[in-house]
Amino acid sequence: MSMMIELVKCPVVTEKSVQLLERNQYTFDVDLKLTKPQIKQLIEELFQVEVLAVNTHRPPKKKRGRGYKTACKRAIITIKSGQSIPLFEMTVS
Repeated sequence: MSMMIELVKCPVVTEKSVQLLERNQYTFDVDLKLTKPQIKQLIEELFQVEVLAVNTHRPPKKKRGRGYKTACKRAIITIKSGQSIPLFEMTVS
C-alpha cells in the first residue's frame, strides 16, 4: 500500500482543478513512468471508486539547477457520479 501512495505524489489544488471537482474530476500529480491503465487501477484501489476516464499531460518544464526537468505527470481522473474522493475532509466540532 505504501508503494502505491508514493506513485500518487499529491492532489493538485489550482483554480481550474477546483472547478473540475464539480464534474467529478480530480487532478493528481503522479509518477512519470505510470501509464493510463496503471493510474486507473491505482486510483480505484486507493480510493475505492470507479474510474471512468484518465487524461494525462506533462506540465511545463521548470528550471532546476543546470537544466530543465519535468518532475511529474499530471492526471485528471473522472469518476462515476455519486462517488467522491475525500481530499479535503473537514471535521466541524
